[in-house]
Amino acid sequence: MYEELAILAIFAFCYSVIAGRVENSMISGPMVFVVVGFVLGPSVLGWLGKTADGSGMRVFADLTLAVVLFCDASNSNLSVLKRHISIPSRMLLYGLPGAIVLGFIVGYLLFPNLSVYEIAALATMLAATDAALGKAVVSSPIVPPKLREGLNIESGLNDGLCVPILFVFLALAAGSVAEGEVTQIALTYFLEELGVGLIVGLSCSYIATKLITYCYNKNWIAEVWSQNIVLTLALCCFAISQSLEGSGYIAAFTGGLLFGYLMNEHKQKLILPTEGIGEILALLTWMLFGAMIIGPAFESFTWTMLLYALLSLTIVRMLPVFLALGCKGEDISSRLFLGWFGPRGLASIVFVVIMLERDLPGGDFIAMTVICTVFISLIVHGISAKPLSKWISNREK
Repeated sequence: MYEELAILAIFAFCYSVIAGRVENSMISGPMVFVVVGFVLGPSVLGWLGKTADGSGMRVFADLTLAVVLFCDASNSNLSVLKRHISIPSRMLLYGLPGAIVLGFIVGYLLFPNLSVYEIAALATMLAATDAALGKAVVSSPIVPPKLREGLNIESGLNDGLCVPILFVFLALAAGSVAEGEVTQIALTYFLEELGVGLIVGLSCSYIATKLITYCYNKNWIAEVWSQNIVLTLALCCFAISQSLEGSGYIAAFTGGLLFGYLMNEHKQKLILPTEGIGEILALLTWMLFGAMIIGPAFESFTWTMLLYALLSLTIVRMLPVFLALGCKGEDISSRLFLGWFGPRGLASIVFVVIMLERDLPGGDFIAMTVICTVFISLIVHGISAKPLSKWISNREK
């Protein structure tokens, strides 16, 4: 265990001192860490992935998502979001269901070996986009603010919205729920996940911000300990919501939104240390992904998985978003940009681990399809982030 920890720490340190150089190139941090993880993993050198397991990776990815979602939400520009709220709302209300439906249709045509509920679960797993992989776009100052905020809000909320839908399809696929109970079960899951997540996230952040302000005024907050405030609050929102059967993703994101709004005066100073922690956690997760998953998965990929992955990242995602935003008068270039930047990543990986715990007949096949899609997304979205950001900036001038 300590040997693997040493390897992770050494490479993380080395990357930290050259991160600026990498970020100015066409190569993204996640791409570097996945490749290094693959080389160091069992498929090549065998230095990593010997002691970790799926449940451990789920916890790691979950905590990473909680931190990233909270920080991204805290950095949101609510004045811009208020003026352009129709962009993320239409992407979530129409684009997300449209992507699930279209993903189901494509899966039904390509995967006769899967049941209809397994195909629906697969489509749901790949409808959620990744806030961490999309950071290169949503944090870029050259991308128009309305597009940055639209993608940030959508990626922050869609994985939480997908969780209850996924649970229903998994229950149906496993035969643990009768078809006549679907509506009731779906409504219960949705209300619990969304309602508990919202209440916990907003309550924790409201109480925390009042306490922080009071302690600042009393000069009780030490400089060193102030760097732990956002990290611990993000984990509180996530863990409390999860323990109460709510969505930790919704709690972390909505908690971050309220925290950023109420703590506007001090938020940049408070958020910055946790942003760094979130970055390194995300990259280490990608290294484990490369070591534990990508190597063994290569031999299992099929042409139908590859085709589904390519369609999922293009038509299945882009067409519903394109149509959903057309009614609001968004220009074609903006709709294409918003549709393209729906990277798949950590949320989909967490969903795979949840699905594998259900022991579905087609579970391994579904997992390989998701892994194939995430791997391709990692490459194509990483490479295209900077050139397409420049393209949309020039188009919007």
